Amino acid sequence: MSADGVPLNGGAPLAGGAPLAGAGAGAGCASAASGFKADRYGALLFDLDGTLIDSRALIFASFHYACDQVLGYRLPDDSLLELVGVPLAEQMQILAPQCAEEMVLAYRHHNKIGHDKYLQYFPGTREMLADVKSRGVPLAVVTSKRNESAIQGLDSFQLMPFFEFVIGSDDTVRHKPDPEPLLLAAERLGVAAQTCVFIGDSIYDMRAARAAGMYAVGVGWGMAKPKDLKQAGAQVLVQQMDKLAGVLAR
Repeated sequence: MSADGVPLNGGAPLAGGAPLAGAGAGAGCASAASGFKADRYGALLFDLDGTLIDSRALIFASFHYACDQVLGYRLPDDSLLELVGVPLAEQMQILAPQCAEEMVLAYRHHNKIGHDKYLQYFPGTREMLADVKSRGVPLAVVTSKRNESAIQGLDSFQLMPFFEFVIGSDDTVRHKPDPEPLLLAAERLGVAAQTCVFIGDSIYDMRAARAAGMYAVGVGWGMAKPKDLKQAGAQVLVQQMDKLAGVLAR
């Protein structure tokens, strides 16, 4: 769908728990959706950074600190931006393989001490979650962050009570874009993966959702460009937080 709820990539909304249409990424926009309602899916799974909380400033401040402390120079921000959505250790192994462990330690040190200073709230998040949760659908978070860091971020804005649990990078062997963490969330909730919706802001979120057989919803207020989300398999694009609950309720 576009921001107004029109399906992308030829994918159809979930219907009565049926599997998703198998259109590949890159197909054109389809016609307006129908029947995408709360009783048509088993759970809503959310990414964290860039989807529920605005961590862009914190991510880049921590990245700059790690570069300054370990490398003595800064890598281009775009090099990190391309990897946002995969676990930190994997990012640093790609960006600075010769000193990845030191980069991770420095990043986490700054991320911890700068957490409350740099982390920001997306206006309307609590209202959106309250609206969606009131429909009786279970909610969970699936993130590439460690559990401890993820819960700290959610607690900063009183978001944790909306969710049944958090699946973090320390819960699975494989991580997004692999579907393992999404499938684990569905298993813990006791629902079929094909009845779930996954909502995220990165290309890795969209690829993981499609690989898991879930309905892929991309949000436009995060770090990835809408065209990249579409190419990665997004079946819905929502540009504003206050439009998300309405799109999910259709």
